[in-house]
Amino acid sequence: MREAIQSLIQKQKQYFYSGETKGLSFRKAQLTKLKEAIKKREQDIMDALKKDLNKGQQEVFFTEIGFLYSELKDMMKNVDYWAEPRKVKTPISHMGGKSYIYKEPYGVTLIISPWNYPFQLCLGPLIGAIGAGNTAILKPSELTPNTSTVIRDLIVATFPEEYVAVVEGDVEVSQALLNEKFDYIFFTGSTSVGKKVMEAAAKHLTPVTLELGGKSPAIVMEDADLKLAAKRIVWGKFINAGQTCVAPDYVLVHESRRRKFLKLLVHYTKKWFDEDARRRKPYPRIINERHVDRLAGLLKNTDKVFYGGAYDRDQRFVEPTIMMDVSMNDAVMAEEIFGPILPVLFYKYDYEIIETVRKRPNPLALYLFTEDKESERMVLSNLSFGGGCINDTIMHLATPYLPFGGVGESGMGAYHGKNSFDTFTHEKSIFKQTTAFDLPVRYGQSQTSMSALRKMWE
Repeated sequence: MREAIQSLIQKQKQYFYSGETKGLSFRKAQLTKLKEAIKKREQDIMDALKKDLNKGQQEVFFTEIGFLYSELKDMMKNVDYWAEPRKVKTPISHMGGKSYIYKEPYGVTLIISPWNYPFQLCLGPLIGAIGAGNTAILKPSELTPNTSTVIRDLIVATFPEEYVAVVEGDVEVSQALLNEKFDYIFFTGSTSVGKKVMEAAAKHLTPVTLELGGKSPAIVMEDADLKLAAKRIVWGKFINAGQTCVAPDYVLVHESRRRKFLKLLVHYTKKWFDEDARRRKPYPRIINERHVDRLAGLLKNTDKVFYGGAYDRDQRFVEPTIMMDVSMNDAVMAEEIFGPILPVLFYKYDYEIIETVRKRPNPLALYLFTEDKESERMVLSNLSFGGGCINDTIMHLATPYLPFGGVGESGMGAYHGKNSFDTFTHEKSIFKQTTAFDLPVRYGQSQTSMSALRKMWE
């Protein structure tokens, strides 16, 4: 295995050194090929995700395919401009010269993707890698084997392996890849695995982007539109059966709105996700039995289940569940849930919001429901998180014009749109000096006074 991986990396390195991947017309041609390959296999992608996660076609297009078309369109439209050398200011101390920033691809990149959105989170970073002029090795998740096969077949039919390749396998394969030296690593997954990726990258001083997770809160202020808040929180939480890194992990709602808000949560959960609704459209499965057991463990020995709570290990099914009167000491608040369980906590004073969120590491996302600008200012200026929405959930990650990434334990680095290009690009600083004259001051041969020198620099 090691020899095969090393051989593949060497092939890609030599191809990168040929300079072919750096041409802008080449990059745009490859992005066009990728888009055409996805369009040609839309039904195969949908069928694979149906088999792996029981996702319906509309959900697959909305969360896995349509997003990629948007990213591809933005990259192809703007890559010429983004890749241009940028002239910047030059201080008077560098008289006669000009300063530029050149955009340079890193080289051979490794993209490790997770199982929850296995198609989008594998090919999304690839768009940035191609747009920036790199080669790439993709490692899809082994937990979604049908989608992994589609990705492999798509890439093999579209690109030569010295340019873009897929390496399939389990944890041992991921570790074998991480043991080798890449020029850049892009990882999406859990915080615990992210730490291992960063540790492996550190041995080679390889730069990384880590897209992780955390307990992302949804905060419902006293003045919020409760109907809209409940509707959008239920959708954001239970899409993909809660297996979304930016899903609302828990809700903080003002105690004066407690009864009405819970009633609305249950109303929309029943409307979209009860047994009758599941007969009309697919409800995603939990990825495997181990995760069903983990989620079931959060519901045992508790009287705090307000709605739902059923599960079936053999069917990999966990019912959309709402919990109330949850405290920070409950098991469900110990770590990211990553499943269809929504704890609801209550607060009385605004300062409790800040205290509660700060008890956990910085989340990947935060959602605030309010009509009050002062409440908005209080939350945005006092809490650190990757990104989020005001009066909505999840939609911030579906635009190529906003960077998506975490902070602290929820990750480092960002991508989407121009940020994808920037992530896979090294900015090379170049100072071009004139040869028309040469100031003697730098050589200590000038009579320039210290005060004059100070003015030049200060």
